[in-house]
Amino acid sequence: MKELRGKINSWFEALDTRWRELPLQQQYRYLMCCFLGYLVLTIAVILKVWYDFEKSNRSLAIEHIENPVVRKKESTITLQDSLLKIIKNKKHERR
Repeated sequence: MKELRGKINSWFEALDTRWRELPLQQQYRYLMCCFLGYLVLTIAVILKVWYDFEKSNRSLAIEHIENPVVRKKESTITLQDSLLKIIKNKKHERR
């Protein structure tokens, strides 16, 4: 793990020295290209969201929220699981 970390650190240092050796005009050009790419992506996402919003139905459907635990019985077969039944035992009741 330390070898990998050392290799990554040396690679970043090599990239940093190559960046610093570039003329300022070329550094500026690279930064402007990156910024313009980011700006184009941002505008594309905003336009996509705006288009989807305009395309969708603007009416908001407000409906009653149903509890997923308490549903209508879908089948007439009752469950025979002993955990679901309430079993009263006279020995375990309070007096």
